[in-house]
Amino acid sequence: MKRPLPLIAAGLLATALALTACTSPTSTPSSTSVTSASPTSSRGGHVLPVDANPIVNPATAAGLDVTDVLLEDNTDPSGAAISDRLQFTVRNTSGAPLSGLEAFYTMTDTTTGASESYFLAMPDLTVPAGGETTVYVDGESGAGHYPENIYSVYRTSLNQVDVTVEVSATGVAPATGLGSKSAGAGEQAD
Repeated sequence: MKRPLPLIAAGLLATALALTACTSPTSTPSSTSVTSASPTSSRGGHVLPVDANPIVNPATAAGLDVTDVLLEDNTDPSGAAISDRLQFTVRNTSGAPLSGLEAFYTMTDTTTGASESYFLAMPDLTVPAGGETTVYVDGESGAGHYPENIYSVYRTSLNQVDVTVEVSATGVAPATGLGSKSAGAGEQAD
């Protein structure tokens, strides 16, 4: 049985192109690259650990607080229980809106000492004067929601995990908040 040469050549070419696309070198972020996200990122966003805190903010004026750093027993704005995630509230105690927000957070397994840090740019987030907003690192879409690393120590460790969150905004000193996840296999009924 004879096969037409053009048909075989086309098949080989298609296979070669597919393999080339799968194996061609691409730009892979290093562990020191900074990953930022838009407030409407979906669960598919890529979030990688960073080696150092990239926030540079020499401001000393008060005006920013980080409160309610939660890793479990989370609630939505109405107070209804929602699934576990990193969630923190940013409070503006100044007399002007705060913008240029960034967050740097470190998660540490208290048993093994394994630790990883993440940077989150929030360029579209503004906290009104005297107001507050809650940030959800959960991979969901919508305002105030940002991508997460689903393979982070927080999601994979069965031990207690502590988190330190530093938030920075233009014109005010950075603020820090602390939170913790108890030891266990994950989501418990709230």
